[in-house]
Amino acid sequence: MKVRRGYPLPLGVSEKEEYINFSVAVPSGKDCILKLYKKGKEKSASEFALSETDGIGEVRFIALPKFSVKDMEYIYEIDGKPQVDMYAKSVIESDGKHMRGQISLEEYDWEEDKPLRIPYHEVVAYGLHIKGFTNHSSSKVKQKGTFQGVVEKIPYLQELGINQIQCMPVYSFQETNAYKNYWGYGDAFCFAVKNSYAAGANAENALKDMIKACHKAGIEVVLNLPFTSETPKQLIVECLRYYVMEYHIDGFVLNPYVAPMDNLLSDPILTTTKLLTYNDDFQNVMRRFIKSDEGLIQEVVWKLKQQTQEIKSCNYITNHIGFTLQDLVSYGVKHNEANGEDNNDGPNYNHSWNCGEEGPSRRKTINDLRKKQVRNAFFLLLSAQGTPCILAGDEFGNSQKGNNNVYCQDNEIAWLNWNDLKKHQELFQYVKGLIELRKEFPCLHPDKELKGLQETRYGVPQISYHEEEAWKAPSRVDSRQLGVYYHWEKDDTVDCFIAYNMHWEKKKFALPTLQKGKEWYQIFTTETSVVDENEIQLENQREVHITGRTIVMFVGK
Repeated sequence: MKVRRGYPLPLGVSEKEEYINFSVAVPSGKDCILKLYKKGKEKSASEFALSETDGIGEVRFIALPKFSVKDMEYIYEIDGKPQVDMYAKSVIESDGKHMRGQISLEEYDWEEDKPLRIPYHEVVAYGLHIKGFTNHSSSKVKQKGTFQGVVEKIPYLQELGINQIQCMPVYSFQETNAYKNYWGYGDAFCFAVKNSYAAGANAENALKDMIKACHKAGIEVVLNLPFTSETPKQLIVECLRYYVMEYHIDGFVLNPYVAPMDNLLSDPILTTTKLLTYNDDFQNVMRRFIKSDEGLIQEVVWKLKQQTQEIKSCNYITNHIGFTLQDLVSYGVKHNEANGEDNNDGPNYNHSWNCGEEGPSRRKTINDLRKKQVRNAFFLLLSAQGTPCILAGDEFGNSQKGNNNVYCQDNEIAWLNWNDLKKHQELFQYVKGLIELRKEFPCLHPDKELKGLQETRYGVPQISYHEEEAWKAPSRVDSRQLGVYYHWEKDDTVDCFIAYNMHWEKKKFALPTLQKGKEWYQIFTTETSVVDENEIQLENQREVHITGRTIVMFVGK
C-alpha cells in the first residue's frame, strides 16, 4: 500500500485527490496506532504507527489510498488504549463491543440546495426532539422517531405556519448513562450524526434528506449544540463550520457560557448563519405576567419589543427544559418522581399556576380558565417582536404529567401524543390563526426596533404605552395592565392597539385618538378561541373595559 505523510489539518478524516487523510491530536510522549477494520470484524485489517517525530506540534497524520480504506471502520490506539476519533463524521458500534469511526466516500446530491436565510423578524420557530416528535404510535408516520418521520410531518408544519425548526441534538451521543439520556446532553461525537435517528443505514444522508426537504418547503433547520465545558473551543468552531458547509444548516442554538461566541460571530464562514442562545428572561417575565404577578410592566414593555437579531435569543414561554404550556397552567409544582431522583431534579421555580387545582381537573371553571391562560400565553409570544419559538406539542395541549425535566424519559411521557391534536383542534386552529395574524401586521414583526416621534410623519410615535389614561404609561407597582399602540407608516398607515389585562378584575383602557376619518375596531380577543371573527366597531371611541385575564386587539380604520 502506497502511504503518504499526509497533512495536519483538518483534524479527523478528509479526502484529497486519491488519498484519505487521517489527522489526530496526541499528547506528547504517547504512542499512537491507527487501526483499520472491515465492517463488523473484531480483528484489525491494517495498522499504522503514527510517529511523534513525523508530526507537527501534537498533531499526527497519515494519508492512505482511497481504495484501501473505502467503507472501512477505524480507531486509534493511544498508549495501548482504544480511542474513537472525536472528529469522526460517522460513529457506529461494531462487533457488538466497540465504538469505531466509519469511513464513507459516498457523495450526496444537494440539487442546488442552500440555506434559506429567512430574516429574523419573519421567522416563526418550532422546537422539537427528532425522536419524540414522531415516535408515538399516534403520529401515523411510516418511519417513527426518525429524520424521515420529520419529513412526513412537513405538511403539518406548513399548515401551522412554521418556517424554522429548532432540533435538539442530532449528533451521536451515548443513550445509556446512570440514567437514560433522552435529550442528548453531555459527552458526544459532535461531527457524527446519530444512527438511531435514521430509518436506514446512512444517517448522514437521512439528515441531509430532511434538511433538503425542509428547505424545499421554506423551513429552516437549526441545530441545538449543547457542548460541554470540556469541549475544546477549536472543535466547537470547526463543528459549526462543518455543519454549515456539509449539511447546509441554517443556524445553531448554543450555550453562551461554553461556546466561544465572539469567535463564532466573527467567523467568516458563519457570518450569514443564525447563532442563537436560549435566554429564559422572556419566559420568566411572561409567565409571571400571565399569572398576575405585580411589578412587571416595565419588563414586559422591554420584552415585547426586543429584537432577536440584536440579543441573539429567540422568545419562548416554554422550552424542553421545564413545563409544557399545558402543564404550566395545570401544575403549581414539578412532579418528576418517574425520573428516579426523589423529585429533586428539574427547576424548582417554574412561575406556574395550576388555576385552582393540581393536575387534571373535571371542573369546567378551572378547565376554561386554563384554556384562556394558554391562549393568553400564545398571544403574548406571538405579539412580541422577537423571533417566537413554540415548543412542539404546545399547540395541541401536550402534557408531560407535570414532569419538568424529561431528560431521561425516552417513552410516552416525553413523546408527543398526536391524539391530542384531535382533542384540541380548537387550540391548534387558534395558534394557526395567531401566526397568520402576526404575519398580517408588520408592526408585530418589524425588521428593526420601533422608535419614537423621529421616525414618523404625523407626530405619532411608532410605538407608545398607555393604561387607564391615554399617553400615560403604567407606573404603579401594582399595575397588571398595559396598552400598546403601534403606528405603522410604511406602505400604508396602520394603527393597532393591544390591551393586555392580566389582572383578575375588569380594567379600563383609554384609547388614543386616531387621525380624522379613522375609528377603532375590535378584531381579536383571548376571550374566545376564534381568531378571524368579525370586526366590531366600537361605540365608545375613547375608552374600553377589558375583562380580567384577557387580551384584546384593535385596529384603526
